[in-house]
Amino acid sequence: MLIKTKAIVLHSFKFGESKMITDLLTESNGRLSCITHISGSAKAKVKKQFFQPLTILEMEIDMRRQKNLHTIKEARISVPFFSIPFDAYKLSIALFTAEFLSRATRYEQSDALLYKYVENSVRWLDGVSDRFSNFHLVFMMRMTRFAGFFPNLDDYVPNCCFDMRNGCFTPSPPPHNDFLGPEESMKIRLLMRMNYETMHLYAMSRTERNRCVDVILDFYRLHVPDFKEIKSLDVLKELF
Repeated sequence: MLIKTKAIVLHSFKFGESKMITDLLTESNGRLSCITHISGSAKAKVKKQFFQPLTILEMEIDMRRQKNLHTIKEARISVPFFSIPFDAYKLSIALFTAEFLSRATRYEQSDALLYKYVENSVRWLDGVSDRFSNFHLVFMMRMTRFAGFFPNLDDYVPNCCFDMRNGCFTPSPPPHNDFLGPEESMKIRLLMRMNYETMHLYAMSRTERNRCVDVILDFYRLHVPDFKEIKSLDVLKELF
C-alpha cells in the first residue's frame, strides 16, 4: 500500500553499497523504519542529503504490513532549513533531539498531535536567531504531555518533593529514592511552565542546565521502557 505523508528524520545509516535505512517519525503512521536506494544522479527521486537529523520531508512510502522495513519511493524537502545545518549550536541540539526522539517514542499507531508538536518545535528552532539555550529542556518537558506522564502542577506547594516514579509533587519524601528535594522540585516546576518564547527569562549556568538535562532523562527512563543512553549528550553538555 502506497501512502503519502510528512515525516521527520530521526536516524539513518548506509546499508550495503547503495541503500540507506532510515528511522522516521511520520504524520500518518507514527514511527516507521524504511529502506531506500540512494542514487548519485541529479534526477534521483531520493537523495542522501535528505536524511539529515530532523529534516522535514514529504514522502511516498510503500508500506508492507508483514515487514519491519518499508520502502521509500519518493522524498522531497517539505520545510527547507535556513540555520540548523549551518549553526554548530543548533546542530548539536538537533542531533540530540533526534536521538532523544528515537529513544522516547515507540513504533505505535499515529499520533498526529505529537508529530505536529515536533515539527513546530523544529521549525521554531530553525527560525530563531538567539536565546535558544534552553530549547532541549523545554522540548523534553513539554513532550511528557504526549507521552502521558506530564506532572500535575496543581499538586505543587512550597518545600515539597517531586516523586519521579509517580510524576507528582508530594509534601514529604516518598518511600523510595527516585525523588527530588524541595530546591530541585521548584526548578522542575519552573521548567514545566516555560515555553520557547519565555524560556530565555530563566537564566541558568551550564552546571544547572546540565543537571536539568540529567533529571529529565532520568524521568523518562522511569516511564519509557528500554530508554537507552543518548550518545550525543556529551557534546550538548560541552556547548551548553
